[in-house]
Amino acid sequence: MINLTINGIAVEVPEGTTILEAAKKLDINIPTLCHLNLHDFKMVNQGASCRVCVVEVTGRRTLAPACATPVAPGMEVKTHSPRTINARRTVMELILSNHPKNCLTCPKNVNCELQALAAELSIHDIRYTGEMSQHRRDTSSPALVKDMNKCVLCRRCETMCNQVQTVNVLSGLNRGFETVVGPAFNMPLADTACVSCGQCVAVCPTAALSEVDNVAKVWQALNDPDKYVIVQTAPAVRAALGEGFGLPAGTSVTGKMAAALRRFGFKKVFDTDFAADLTIMEEATELLGRLKNNGKLPILTSCCPGWVKFLEHQFSDMLDIPSTCKSPQQMFGAIAKTYLAKKLNVDPSKMVVVSVMPCIAKKFEAGRAEMNQEGNPDVDLVISTRELVKMIREAGLNFDTLPDEDFDDPLGESTGAAVIFGASGGVLEAALRTAYEWATGKTLEKVDFVALRGLQGIKEAEIDVAGTKLKVAVASGLGNARHLLEGIRSGKSQYHAIEIMACPGGCIDGGGQPFHRGDIEILKKRTQALFTEDQNKPLRKSHENPHIKKLYAEFLKEPNSELSHHLLHTKYVKRQKM
Repeated sequence: MINLTINGIAVEVPEGTTILEAAKKLDINIPTLCHLNLHDFKMVNQGASCRVCVVEVTGRRTLAPACATPVAPGMEVKTHSPRTINARRTVMELILSNHPKNCLTCPKNVNCELQALAAELSIHDIRYTGEMSQHRRDTSSPALVKDMNKCVLCRRCETMCNQVQTVNVLSGLNRGFETVVGPAFNMPLADTACVSCGQCVAVCPTAALSEVDNVAKVWQALNDPDKYVIVQTAPAVRAALGEGFGLPAGTSVTGKMAAALRRFGFKKVFDTDFAADLTIMEEATELLGRLKNNGKLPILTSCCPGWVKFLEHQFSDMLDIPSTCKSPQQMFGAIAKTYLAKKLNVDPSKMVVVSVMPCIAKKFEAGRAEMNQEGNPDVDLVISTRELVKMIREAGLNFDTLPDEDFDDPLGESTGAAVIFGASGGVLEAALRTAYEWATGKTLEKVDFVALRGLQGIKEAEIDVAGTKLKVAVASGLGNARHLLEGIRSGKSQYHAIEIMACPGGCIDGGGQPFHRGDIEILKKRTQALFTEDQNKPLRKSHENPHIKKLYAEFLKEPNSELSHHLLHTKYVKRQKM
C-alpha cells in the first residue's frame, strides 16, 4: 500500500494505482478526455494524449498526467491549483482551435464530451487561431461515418478496435500536425475488415465516429401513402431506451416504446422477440441434428452480424461451423414479407420493414446481398436506440407519460427465452431450454442457466442433455471470440455449442445504445432488466409460443423444412483480412 496526500488529504491506495484513481477514492474529480476505463472488459485507455488531467506534484517541475502517473510513497498532489487549472484551459483551447465549431448541427451535440469539458472549464473564448486540419469525410460504410475533422486524437477508438475487439482496423497515421486516425493508407472503411460493431462510436468522445443516420428515411417512408410501414424492436432496446429520457438505467419501457412507435404512424408495431423464438426453433433443431448425425461441431450462434463479419474476415477457413440461421432481425423481415403480407393482403413490394436495434452492424446486415427475396430486402431500414430517442423527441412526445401498450399480433407475442437474447449468454440459454426438452422429452423445471450469465468475457458450462454432457461456451467482445476460435482451430478446445456476441456484454452494450461512458453498473442494470422481464413472462421456452406453433402449422410446416431454409437460413462469404 502507498500513502500520499491529495489536496492536503491523506489517502492510502495499492501500489500501481494512478493519481486519477487515487483522487476518485477521495471523491475528487479530475477532468479527463482521452482516458477511459472499462476494467470489466480489460480496456484502459491511458495514453495521456490530451493532457487535460494534468496535476501538480510537489518536487516536479512539469505537470503530470493524472491518468497515467502511478502514485509514489509520500507524494503530494495538487489537483486544482491555479497552475493546473490554467494548463487545462490552455490545452482545451488548443484542442478547440483545431476543431469545427458547428456544434449545433453535430450528431453528438449535447452528448459531446469535448463540449461538456469546455463548459466545465469555463472556456468562453479561444485565443489561438491558425490553420486547421482538413480531412475527407468517409461515408462509404452503410453503418459508420468517419469525420476526422472532429477527432481529438484521444485514441480511444484505437484501443477499442485493436485491444478489445482485435479487429485491428484503426491506427494512427502520419506525424505531427498531419496525424490522423484511420485504416491503413486511410482507405475507406467499406474497403477494410471493419465489422461495423460500433464500439469505436460508443467510446468516441466527439462525433469523429458516428452511426449512419436513417431517421429522415424512416419519416419519409411513414409519410408515403403508397407504403405499408411496419416496425420491429429488438430485446435490448427496451432496457436502455428510457435512459434517453432521464429514466434510471435498467428501467424496462416495453409498453411505452410500443405506444411511441404507434404514434409515429406505423401500421403495425411488432417485437423482434417473436423472431428470436423462431430463431431458437431453427437453431435448436440444427444443434440436435448435428449432435445426432455427427455433424460439424461446435455450432456457433449467428444472431450477431458484427461477429459474423468478423468470422468472414478473420477465420474464413471456419465458415462451415456457424449456424446457418439468419438473425432474428432478418427472420422477422422474411416472415413479414411473406406470411404476414399474405394475411394482411399487402403487396410485399409495398411493405417497408423498419428495425429498431441496439446495434449499428444491423444496418450493414440489412444490406447484405443474401438477405432478400427476389430482390426485395428482408429489412428495409434500421435505426438505433439513440435514433429512436431522437425520433420520439422530434415527434414532441412526452415519453414518461405515454401509456403502456401491447405489440400487435401475430408477430408480437414472445416468450421469456426471446427477451434474454439481448444479454450475453441469453441466446445459448434460450436454445438449451428448448434443446433439452426436445432431446429428453421431459419438462425442464429449472430454466435458468445462471452459469451462462454475466459480463465476463468468456463463460463455460457443462450441461447434461439426455445423458450427453454438452460442453458450451459464451464469448462477448470479439477479442474473446478470437481466443475461443483460435483454440478450436488448433484443436486445443472442444465444445458442442458456442454463443458469440461482438459487443462486450452483448446487445445491451451495442454500438447504437445510449452512451454509458464506461459505467459498467449501467450495463449490469440493463442486463437485469431483461432477465426480470424473462422471469415475469407466463411462457419462458421458445417452443411453447402459440403463435410460433401456428406459423409452422400454417406456413413453414416444421423447423429446417425446405421453406424454412429458403426464408430463414443464409450462407457466409470469405472476405479479405485487411
